[in-house]
Amino acid sequence: MYGLMVVERKDSVTENKQPEAFVCSQCGELHPIAMKYSVKVPQAAIDLSKDELDERLVISPDQCVIDGRDFYLRGRLLVPVAGVEEPFVWGVWAEVGPTDFIRTNERWSVEGRELEPAFPGWLNTRLPLFGDTINLEVDVKTQVVGWRPQLTVRDESHPLAVEQRHGITLDRVREIAEQIAHLNP
Repeated sequence: MYGLMVVERKDSVTENKQPEAFVCSQCGELHPIAMKYSVKVPQAAIDLSKDELDERLVISPDQCVIDGRDFYLRGRLLVPVAGVEEPFVWGVWAEVGPTDFIRTNERWSVEGRELEPAFPGWLNTRLPLFGDTINLEVDVKTQVVGWRPQLTVRDESHPLAVEQRHGITLDRVREIAEQIAHLNP
């Protein structure tokens, strides 16, 4: 139904004059290096059967509602990369409470929405490189109009939070690219 990860080349490291591909140590093939990986739907939607989609799911590129009671926002987990201007981005989904979802939706196109306080969410995207990430608590911070919310992992000891806080190297970006290239569908 939906792919696990989509490589988005527009944020590739080639914009920062870094190599755009590398030879994989696992298979010997050339793999792209990207600075952004994105999941197009929340895990809860992936778990629905094809027969349930029309009845239970309302989805746009940035928002999702299941059964009129489970609410999801698409956001960005930003990770600084040493020596590179743009951050590495995980495009993920977070489940949020109905009040926060409604408020976010009401202010979706309103200038100044980035001044809204952060609110709690729970990751609803599997990032296998970091173990079980489903229901990992995050802070959801609305950004300026045109940008998806920024998510920050709350558990400071979680490996994803450590990378968010301390950043990663280009070698780690290559390692992520290699691991994602060899994920089982």
